[in-house]
Amino acid sequence: MTYPLPEFYDRSHVGQVSRVPYQERSHQAQQWAVQHSISPASHDKTRIALLAIDVQNTFCIPEFELFVGGSSGQGAVDDTARLCEFVYRNLGQITTIIPTLDTHRAMQIFHPIFWIDGSGNHPLPVATQITLDDVESGIWRVNPALVSSLGQDEAALQAHALHYARQLTNNGKYPLTIWPYHSMLGGIGHALVSAFEEACFVHTVARSQQTQFEVKGENPLTENYSILQPEVLTGSEGHGIASKNDRLIDQLLTYDAVYIGGQAKSHCVAWTIADLLNEIQCRDPKLADKIYLLDDCASPVVVPGIVDFSDAAEQAYDRFAMAGMHRVSSLDTIFSG
Repeated sequence: MTYPLPEFYDRSHVGQVSRVPYQERSHQAQQWAVQHSISPASHDKTRIALLAIDVQNTFCIPEFELFVGGSSGQGAVDDTARLCEFVYRNLGQITTIIPTLDTHRAMQIFHPIFWIDGSGNHPLPVATQITLDDVESGIWRVNPALVSSLGQDEAALQAHALHYARQLTNNGKYPLTIWPYHSMLGGIGHALVSAFEEACFVHTVARSQQTQFEVKGENPLTENYSILQPEVLTGSEGHGIASKNDRLIDQLLTYDAVYIGGQAKSHCVAWTIADLLNEIQCRDPKLADKIYLLDDCASPVVVPGIVDFSDAAEQAYDRFAMAGMHRVSSLDTIFSG
């Protein structure tokens, strides 16, 4: 069954940062569970996970660092509102909410400070993509001032940069994009959108099920669009620098259904789904039937006049659907077994 939206939820506030009144919401969530006969998640016979990717201020609040406006210009705000409403309407059916948190510091391979040109200038964010040719020709090189802080010598760090660009090319990934400083650990941009955090908290109390936060992106030497694995797993000498999140992959595939939404549809969401699909195809292609893509709860990266990943996102979702995953609306009836 579906439930009405709670009185305290206000769609017009989803694009704002505010304090969640936890004690008050806790009381309301308990009352809501009693009123609607909502049982603890541990009683669920059909187990459903919501994987909510990077529903953070940095991506979802206008004027924050990497607001995902999509084609409408308000994409992530509208997506988050629909995601909150999906949680409230299906509160008694969603077993576990798994929000991912993109988590960065200043000195990372995709931030401007990591690179300099021949004049010592840093690359411009969003407008700059660093290709293998750029690194091989020396157009961009590692900023030597970062060496001591990152615990490597300059030659090793430069070798890693070359190896990294080559790996992205060989693996058919996007070229290294220089992004604005975003999702900064300890900063307000790192936090979940207030309205969605509130929905997660209400779910926790009403269903006696802890929200399961998953952190990604702290490794300074690789991008981490996907929660399931970084873009590059090895260093220039073949040693491992990162690993797949096998624990989460295994867990997701134990659910009867997994719903996926968040930001951005063309990057972190698409890359996560692609990694999950690769695992599914290696294990059992029929498992793709468990995956439900909330089409109206994610938007592509669009920066007018600079980049537009709308087509790339659509092509990726078409491929996922062809493999057996389901493209659904947040208003569709949730999986019931």
